Amino acid sequence: METVTEGAWDSLPVKLSPGVGRALRELGFTHMTPVQSATIPLFMTNKDVAAEAVTGSGKTLAFVIPIIEILLRREEKLKKMQVGAVVITPTRELAMQIDEVISHFTKYFPQFSQCLLIGGKNPMEDVERFKERGGHILVATPGRLEDMFRRKSDGLDLASSVKSLDVLVLDEADRLLDMGFEASLNTILDLLPKQRRTGLFSATQTQEVENLVRAGLRNPVRISVKEKGMAASNTQKTPTRLQNYYMICKAEEKFNQLVHFLRQHKAEKHLVFFSTCACVEYFGKTLESLIKNVTIMCIHGKMKHKRNRIFTEFRKLPSGILVCTDVMARGIDIPEVNWVLQCDPPSNASAFVHRCGRTARIGHLGSALVFLLPMEEAYISFLAINQKCPMQEMKLQSNVADVLPKLKSLSLADRAFYEKGMKAFVSYVQAYAKHECNLIFRIKDLDFSSLARGFGLLKMPRMPELKGKCFSDFTAVDIDTDTIAFKDKNREKERQKLLEQRRKEWQERGGQRKFTRNKSWSKQKSKKEKKKKMTAKRKREEGSDVEDEDMEELLQDTRLLKRLKKGKISEEEFEKKLLHGVKEAQAGAVGGSD
Repeated sequence: METVTEGAWDSLPVKLSPGVGRALRELGFTHMTPVQSATIPLFMTNKDVAAEAVTGSGKTLAFVIPIIEILLRREEKLKKMQVGAVVITPTRELAMQIDEVISHFTKYFPQFSQCLLIGGKNPMEDVERFKERGGHILVATPGRLEDMFRRKSDGLDLASSVKSLDVLVLDEADRLLDMGFEASLNTILDLLPKQRRTGLFSATQTQEVENLVRAGLRNPVRISVKEKGMAASNTQKTPTRLQNYYMICKAEEKFNQLVHFLRQHKAEKHLVFFSTCACVEYFGKTLESLIKNVTIMCIHGKMKHKRNRIFTEFRKLPSGILVCTDVMARGIDIPEVNWVLQCDPPSNASAFVHRCGRTARIGHLGSALVFLLPMEEAYISFLAINQKCPMQEMKLQSNVADVLPKLKSLSLADRAFYEKGMKAFVSYVQAYAKHECNLIFRIKDLDFSSLARGFGLLKMPRMPELKGKCFSDFTAVDIDTDTIAFKDKNREKERQKLLEQRRKEWQERGGQRKFTRNKSWSKQKSKKEKKKKMTAKRKREEGSDVEDEDMEELLQDTRLLKRLKKGKISEEEFEKKLLHGVKEAQAGAVGGSD
């Protein structure tokens, strides 16, 4: 391991508490990293900071230590239900990781309680835990934290608890905005006191982050820590200890090359990135059957309750393979990752840097490899210019076994696997069409036949992107795919029941297709109806004044008639009053015409 340090902790201009020193020694951090030595003194002396540093440079400790020190130096000690610090992160895995780091420090300061607020579990459990133990330090994802602010009816008044807030930290700030949390962040920021210290930490600075700096920070100090060395002279955004490779191969060769590589590196720890959740499900299941005696796990954003357990288990493994989406690309610190393998390039260039940053962290060596199609080779030059990310080519591996027939046999043996493959292909094509760098990743240049072979498909799926195209070089398997059964007997039973129901409906219609009238996607019809209603309402309101006057006259005449019948007035008086009312109405009409 190559050490990248910036002096001992004792060299800081601000003195750290003995408990913080003990925690640092226990964690094995004898020296500071550059981002820590630059940020900690400023953050501890009433400065708002916006820190940018390459991934794996030790940003977490750069805000955890100031949080502990600031809370220790409060004049008025925090009460049970008061919140002193809030850390907001984009993903629950990153939140769990930060919470774990903070727990190493709070065990030396039992007066501080901490609370983790993330999705994937019942929010009422979080409410009850906070009410029971409090939470002087909150680590949360934006969605769950916003939800907690709305739990006043459940007995949690978080808006009152955060009035004592001293520190707010937004970790991976650019990702928080990328993932669509802007509305949640604005809601949260409005509820927090303005007199606080705020820190924004990220590996990349974007225009959105710059806007957030202007809106949420008071006279911030900007900290930008770059890598040392000749390779970093052009503000390289990846760690200098990272060996970055690319491999050019056809779509049908890509998976064979990946499997061969993983078989050659069984004793190591790998992250394998795919572009979609469906691809993770499909290829993760495939790798389990192709690579023996290796622990293979899958994780993606659509997993709810399993994500936390899988992440925790994989971190503890000495070796293994984690197949994942970009949910694992930011800030996640998994010990001793040897290789980051990118089967599909990410949807934007900055995510490429973050994926690579899961290895070669804080002085360790690491390697990354991205698989590219021949038509995507220009992406290498684009990354070198746009992300200052130097790469070197890795040649195609020789003596590679063809595992694609195995994928077809797995699909024929189990309908669940067959359906996963079809969904994965469709999701890949749809994601490819939305790639931000669409001058390089052009869907019209994609070889769909080669891609389908690379996915081990039995036939081409029906989807808009393939409509009207001919695939003469793709040979579909000669089989009625409706005959492929689920291995799971219960699922197969349900499917057969549904097929029988459809057959009956077909016979009832005399073999004709069921015609369903398409509903208009446009809202013009409903808009016209709403406009008619509004017009009618306005007319009623405009005519209401006249109607009210007429009604008043009618009521007046009715009252006079009743009094006449009861003998309270004579006929002469009745006629006089009736005549007087008519004259008043005429006078009003003449006055109105003027």
